[in-house]
Amino acid sequence: MKHIAVGLLEVFLEGSKRRKVGRLAAQGRRILFEYDQAFLASGMGISPFRLPAQPGTVAGDPAVFDGLFGVFNDSLPDGWGRMLLDRAVEKLSIARGEFTPLDRLAHVGRDGMGALSYEPDKSASERVTTALKLDALAKDAAVVLAGEEGPVIEKLLMLNGASSGARPKIVAQVSGDKKRIIHGPDPLPEGYGHWIIKFPATVDTADIGPVEYAYSIMARNAGVDMPDTHLFGAKKKRYFGIKRFDRDGDRRVHMHSLSGLLHADHRVASLDYDALLKATHVLTKDVTQLEKAFRLACFNVLAHNRDDHAKNVSFLMHESGRWTLSPAYDLTFSFGPGGEQSMTVLGEGKAPGIGNLRALGEKHALRNAGNIIDQVRSAVSRWQGCADEAGVTSKSAKMIAATIAPPPIKKAAVPKAGAKKPAANKPASAKKSDARKSRRSSK
Repeated sequence: MKHIAVGLLEVFLEGSKRRKVGRLAAQGRRILFEYDQAFLASGMGISPFRLPAQPGTVAGDPAVFDGLFGVFNDSLPDGWGRMLLDRAVEKLSIARGEFTPLDRLAHVGRDGMGALSYEPDKSASERVTTALKLDALAKDAAVVLAGEEGPVIEKLLMLNGASSGARPKIVAQVSGDKKRIIHGPDPLPEGYGHWIIKFPATVDTADIGPVEYAYSIMARNAGVDMPDTHLFGAKKKRYFGIKRFDRDGDRRVHMHSLSGLLHADHRVASLDYDALLKATHVLTKDVTQLEKAFRLACFNVLAHNRDDHAKNVSFLMHESGRWTLSPAYDLTFSFGPGGEQSMTVLGEGKAPGIGNLRALGEKHALRNAGNIIDQVRSAVSRWQGCADEAGVTSKSAKMIAATIAPPPIKKAAVPKAGAKKPAANKPASAKKSDARKSRRSSK
């Protein structure tokens, strides 16, 4: 059967009530968008920098996000989720090149991150409550990563929930005591919350879950705003989980990544923390949010989280239209592209340090910058306690400790008692005179 591409999508903003935002349409290789008049009248905007709320039809840039505006690209899965969707599509004899961005959004439907939804809805979600077994799902993910096909593709795609990132993961509903994990209920059962649970990728160490959990503990100690986190499973099979901040019970919260906000492709390291702080200041107009962004920058730099790309930082829009920086996520030890920080610090990516962070704080007139740096540095220095609490292996804990340890402070050498003091530096003329005297005395 020939694939018929989606040509028109209606966009909605879910929340305490459902609002129609506008329409997306394909015109050749261009993607057009137009806000709904009633939405414009509400005074709200879903992407104030690149898609301001104003009448008329606008076209996306074909050179960025395949022509989508960044706020809609934020709805699409990447990494693991994109791979699952591509494989599911190929099983239907549809070439990847024929599958358009609007097709992908239709397959996200009402199951994406944040609060945007799309119709027609072609998502694979089932509304039947299913109990989940994490060890079995981890094995299924390993099968897919090994390149094998099978019915697990559809199951994992349904559980992915259009989440982003390279590591295999599922969206699930977790009971308050963390003992029951289910998928698919609507509405959310009493006492349950929405979570994301991750599984190891092929290149990960076996203790990747405990490492990320240890980093979440260390981040909280550093004063970083973190959602609830938990290590699921038992013994050697531990899976990192984080509570979703784009859900408040059953209510969805609009989320916009820094990548989508600035139209900066996260696959290319192109942003500086200076840009994050500027965007935070303009969007939130709140110095406490600016300090929050600066604290995150300090933690990522000092804790050696170099996978700090533009899609790993997001903002939340509240129903009043007020924006705040989201809680932190995807914090873990990483080497980054080419061993450098994905987001540079005033241009420094290879070895950013305290001096660069102080300069960043000074540039943005943050009076509390010094205290923030000290708090983060103190928390990072206590890494071993976090690693012990999370059950990180000794090998990983030592490797990370050696990498994030602050460089030793060089002390001036203290001469031994009775030792001859080194001569003070003399001008060149004096040195020549001394040399002539030495030659005369030796004759």
